[in-house]
Amino acid sequence: MKKELTLRQIEILTFIEDFIRDNNYAPTLREIATQFNMSSVNGAKTHVDSLVRKGFLKTGNNLSRTISVQQNKYSEKNESNVTEIAVIGRIAAGYPLLAEENVDTRIMIDNFLLKNAAKCFGLKVRGDSMIDAGIFEGDIVIANSEEKYQNGDIVVAKLQDEATLKRFLKKDGEYYLMPENKNYEPIPVTGREDFSIAGKVVAVIRMFN
Repeated sequence: MKKELTLRQIEILTFIEDFIRDNNYAPTLREIATQFNMSSVNGAKTHVDSLVRKGFLKTGNNLSRTISVQQNKYSEKNESNVTEIAVIGRIAAGYPLLAEENVDTRIMIDNFLLKNAAKCFGLKVRGDSMIDAGIFEGDIVIANSEEKYQNGDIVVAKLQDEATLKRFLKKDGEYYLMPENKNYEPIPVTGREDFSIAGKVVAVIRMFN
């Protein structure tokens, strides 16, 4: 049965886990010692050996870069920190934004990557109207439905019965949806009853096949 850990052992275990996730290889004893201001690698080795005995780490014959995490129940980075986000294909008239009729697929996002991920949704980009903003057809934009948008923000707008991705612009008291492609014209939306903002774009996901 695995024994409980000391506070320092929890800190070292979490550091090792984070280091492996960020670098795709394990830290050395020297790097662990430096991180925790230890006077020598012997202190780091003592803690690592203890974590191995308790079943939280595994090491190879050579400790350098061979440490792997077997279990870390103390880490805050667990499945509860992952949010399922619906990716919509279109916004049908008369339906709530995330009604099942609108959802094409769902993706899992680590809450560490997004603020208030539970209030986010995805939209698969169609067309090339935002290419000069670095957003291309096939990308998935993540929008926050409760994030306050400002003049110049990229937003997911509801226009008639469709979702459109554009930059929101207020100029001389008038409102526009601005494409980021010189081949397209701005869309005036001042006073349009079929216009609303569904969310502010906070991230872009691109898959390479």
